[in-house]
Amino acid sequence: MTTPDGIDVPTVEAIRANRARLGDLVITTPVRRLVDDALARAVGDATDVWFKEELFQRTGSFKPRGALSVMLDLDAAALARGVVGVSAGNHAISLGYSARVLGTTATVVMPRTANAFRVQLCRELGATVELVEHVHAAFARVQEIAAAEGRTYVHPYEGPKTALGTAGVGIEFIDQVRATGQELDAVIVAAGGGGLTGGVACAVKQMSPRTAVYVVEPEGADTMHRSFLAGSPQSIDAVRTIADSLGAPRCEPYSYALNRQFVDEVVLVNDDQIREAMRLTFRAAKLVVEPAGAAALAALMYPLRERLDGQRVGVVVCGANIDAATFMQQLQP
Repeated sequence: MTTPDGIDVPTVEAIRANRARLGDLVITTPVRRLVDDALARAVGDATDVWFKEELFQRTGSFKPRGALSVMLDLDAAALARGVVGVSAGNHAISLGYSARVLGTTATVVMPRTANAFRVQLCRELGATVELVEHVHAAFARVQEIAAAEGRTYVHPYEGPKTALGTAGVGIEFIDQVRATGQELDAVIVAAGGGGLTGGVACAVKQMSPRTAVYVVEPEGADTMHRSFLAGSPQSIDAVRTIADSLGAPRCEPYSYALNRQFVDEVVLVNDDQIREAMRLTFRAAKLVVEPAGAAALAALMYPLRERLDGQRVGVVVCGANIDAATFMQQLQP
């Protein structure tokens, strides 16, 4: 199967085979139906909400699914040279983890604004961390390191192998809900660069064509939204959101094509709405999540509330790498 742009689409069979190959290097994260009065008030009494709790993935986010799907294909010589990546945090953390379990090394380039807690996690996992001024500089620096040291560049969200890994989230979600005898009417998932959303959407739509897939972005990091409007991959000049994990500077061709083929709509939320969703996630689900991990619920609470009223909605909780002080600060009204 290919997109109209000629991009190869991961099949359900290929996604399942890749998930089996990953084995226990990643876990099948929980799915939970939430029943809570505060949640009902926020999204509508008749709306049935199911969380895919990917924050419980190894390293605290979905990211190892893609990184390992790329790195498991490296030969011995490439593994010996190591990998390099760019990230505000979650991908960098996943590279540290993936390099450690595969017996190699990782260098990660991060903007100086990256959360200090995430930088610490990278170093604890054995990654070498290099800090640069901003995310655009980070993307440039990672190419220099790859050329100079022979390291394999593992992109944070672009490429068919990355999508093959992230699609496992969608496969698991549909399987786990079906195991209860139910079907999802819609799935909401947050986009950084579009690697997670493209993978989830292609899996969900192939398994359950009637299920709508909505992608949510922060207003201050709306690369996919701009790309959908323009009909081609677009960039932003800077990231302006508390959800820095969703702060991709540009949309890339493969991720864009996969999202364009399978996503029904991209919606936007602002930082105040994300904070409200963080508070509700803490109250209703007893989960401590980073801003990115609450963005999908924010979309259900605000731009999608009326449209999805009374439906069975799956919400991907994508990550929770946040320190206690920052979490408490974001929860303040």
